[in-house]
Amino acid sequence: MPTVREVSIGLLRELGMTTVFGNPGSTELPMFRDFPSDFRYVMGLQESVVLGIADGFAQGTRRAALVNLHSSAGVGHALGNLFTAFKNQTPLVVTAGQQARSILSYEPFLFAERAAEFPRPFVKWACEPARAEDVPAALHRAWLVAMEPPCGPTFVSIPIDDWDRECAPFEPRVVHAGRAPEGGAIATCGEALVSARAPAIVVGAGAARDGAWDQVIALAERHNAPVFVAPMSARCSFPEDHRLFAGFLTAGREAIVATLQPHDFVLALGGPMSLYHVEGHGPHVPPGCDMWLIGDNHVHAAWAPAGTAIVARCDIALDLLLQGPPPVSRDAPAARAPLPRLDGGAMTDAYVLQQIAALRSPDSIIVEEAPSSRGPMHDRLPILRKDTFYTTASGGLGHGLPAAVGMALARRGEKVIAILGDGSSMYAIQGLHAAVQHGLAVSFIIIKNNRYEALHHFGQHFGMQQLVGTQFPELDFCKLAEGHGMSARRADDAANLDAALRWSLAADGPTLVEANVL
Repeated sequence: MPTVREVSIGLLRELGMTTVFGNPGSTELPMFRDFPSDFRYVMGLQESVVLGIADGFAQGTRRAALVNLHSSAGVGHALGNLFTAFKNQTPLVVTAGQQARSILSYEPFLFAERAAEFPRPFVKWACEPARAEDVPAALHRAWLVAMEPPCGPTFVSIPIDDWDRECAPFEPRVVHAGRAPEGGAIATCGEALVSARAPAIVVGAGAARDGAWDQVIALAERHNAPVFVAPMSARCSFPEDHRLFAGFLTAGREAIVATLQPHDFVLALGGPMSLYHVEGHGPHVPPGCDMWLIGDNHVHAAWAPAGTAIVARCDIALDLLLQGPPPVSRDAPAARAPLPRLDGGAMTDAYVLQQIAALRSPDSIIVEEAPSSRGPMHDRLPILRKDTFYTTASGGLGHGLPAAVGMALARRGEKVIAILGDGSSMYAIQGLHAAVQHGLAVSFIIIKNNRYEALHHFGQHFGMQQLVGTQFPELDFCKLAEGHGMSARRADDAANLDAALRWSLAADGPTLVEANVL
């Protein structure tokens, strides 16, 4: 009979999971005996980096990625970006080694106690198979659950001695998963949309995950409805140069209500519209506003504080709405006034982002983790093409740099631009190594303000005049890049910035630009 390893490798090949992301230890090595030539192993050097690379790769391919971690210690290191993958609704199959079954009762060195419980609640499903021969079935179930909407990570703990045990051949099942909308609910929503005086649309990350970019444009144009981006949206779901693009909602209750005040109907697509970052009071939507939510995540539907929810894929639901009653005639909303261009007299983050927008190709892919520069990014760096913007949905740091590496692995031949804060970069700086090892065309742009700017901002919000331990001017990202084998340039003024950006964006390998801002 074949071994568990042989059957599992065949299953992974059939499922398309031939790229393994990891940082293995002793309890994982038997999995890689006679590693097949059509598989590749992407080393991440640290487990949070491994999760971030796999997350970017899975989002770029729209398929579950396979992650290999080392027992409890490796899973513990990875938990921050596992949480982000869970919030991103990224499909991942995470495996971790376990000590040999024969010595588990002695609590051996590097064993994982209650292994299947440890990564919860940041996985959709977790198990340690009861028998070695159950490993292929567990991996298959993990893949199915990860890929079932709402997508997300799953976890399988595998004892070290399982891989060499005999195992009967395993036949994977075909499962059709999805969220088809309830026809009557869609019809009612469509009638409310048609009868509204001033409808608006709010798009979240789920609209992009469901591939509904074109349908959102069609629905907005059909009803002359302005389109806002939901607070903290991790994906791009509408072109930001479109005449109906209305801007970004702020993650605060009062601000959302004030922005939507002119509208009597709001359709939120693909994610929560009410993702708050600060405490607020009062209503969640303007008085008299008819609120509808459509998305594949039943959890979002359950905790939404207002409105009627439909659990469904956005693309399918929008196709039905586009077949609904003909729209009434409405005046187009006023176009947004363009911001005046910055002249570079001051080297600010807004100027850096403006120049990236001016010099990059619109088809290049932005992976962002510069939280304190998010507002200037919205103002100065418009996202114009579908599937070209990715960021963390969790707010946790250390995702952006490795996610850019994974995205470049998934979308070879496309330029990936990682826009990172200096603090964020230090959470996962080891990811530069993987970019160099695989020769990936990533431009790492570090916006260096020498401090933890987000905390300074919130310190002011809470009336704090001084924060301890949040200054780090001594960091040198050019030297850090060179230490990983990557070419780098520093930009301290407008002239140096343009030259450095042009050099980096034209490169066919990984490069880093340290942009020192005020």
